[in-house]
Amino acid sequence: MTQPFSLESYLSLTSDTLSQKIEQARQVLGNKLCILGHHYQSDEIIEQVDFTGDSLRLSQLAAQQKQANHIVFCGVHFMAESADILSDNRQRVYLPEMQAGCPMADMADILQVERCHAWLKHHMARFEQIVPVCYVNSTAAIKAFCGRHGGMCCTSSNCRKVFESIWAENPDAIILFLPDQHLARNTACRMGVGLEQMPVWDPQAPGGGLPTEALDTCRMILWKGHCHVHMKFTVEQIEQARRDDPDVKVIVHPESQFEVCNLADQLGSTDQIIRTIEAADPGSSWCVGTEIKLVNRLAERMAPKGVRVRSISPDNSMCFSMARIGLPHLARILDCILEFEKSGDESVLVNQIIVPDTDKVDALTALARMLAVTA
Repeated sequence: MTQPFSLESYLSLTSDTLSQKIEQARQVLGNKLCILGHHYQSDEIIEQVDFTGDSLRLSQLAAQQKQANHIVFCGVHFMAESADILSDNRQRVYLPEMQAGCPMADMADILQVERCHAWLKHHMARFEQIVPVCYVNSTAAIKAFCGRHGGMCCTSSNCRKVFESIWAENPDAIILFLPDQHLARNTACRMGVGLEQMPVWDPQAPGGGLPTEALDTCRMILWKGHCHVHMKFTVEQIEQARRDDPDVKVIVHPESQFEVCNLADQLGSTDQIIRTIEAADPGSSWCVGTEIKLVNRLAERMAPKGVRVRSISPDNSMCFSMARIGLPHLARILDCILEFEKSGDESVLVNQIIVPDTDKVDALTALARMLAVTA
């Protein structure tokens, strides 16, 4: 059957028409539908979702909605994969725009990681001590790799607990961290690990660009990956913010660069940033280092309470991958689901995210290990 729902036909509709279509679909589908929206989504999408949060929390919430047969994740590709990993097999997961990927997650390609692992096995005397850990902002294949090789996942809020649990069990363990070097460096450094003990593996260079002697004393091997949004924040921007307002408090996400995190007053995951700002005293001023759509939403929410909130870098801290999803994409997905519910014809469904069963099992192992040591 030819796909009757072309995206182009939705792009020409007004926001009011699209919102009406979305609301009508929600009314018809009821609790068979669950719509998730990551914090970095636009306001127009956030207004349409059932739950807002970070990637792992949203996936966990989706799995709890046992009556929901259809889970629509307004986020990026790895997030929808996580929802599929954690949800029941009967639940279908959709990504409204398949081009909504995460550049950082894509920096750790599974073939590159496997080649790295093989090289370390051949050249590193302490190879048996390696424990792979991946940020949840990684592909299902990378989560599965960690699960298969005795490792686990972490979030930006529980990263330290994960490291502590690994080193408590084996003080000589070497953590291979994927894919974001900055989260691992900023976390481990605050645990007393020296920068010289955390060499960076460059997947584009032979042998990761590392001399073998760098591996003799390392405690962690950092994958050369980063979040392009959080790389936008600079020391100069923070210094200027403090010149403009000597009383300003600076809070940044630990995906930011090392020097930026060292200059900030606080580090925090997305949820930690939100909780900190929401608990701020009236009259306080905050400069925030994370995605601009969330910062603007916080600024609007806190203004009536007398709390001033602005971005460290307001002009270039948007996640354009998140911005790919708009009302036309969401309306189209819901219409497809409506047609499927009416006709039972699976060919009308688009953008379904399906993680292979083998990867799903191993990725679940990595997530379960994380939850076991951080609960």
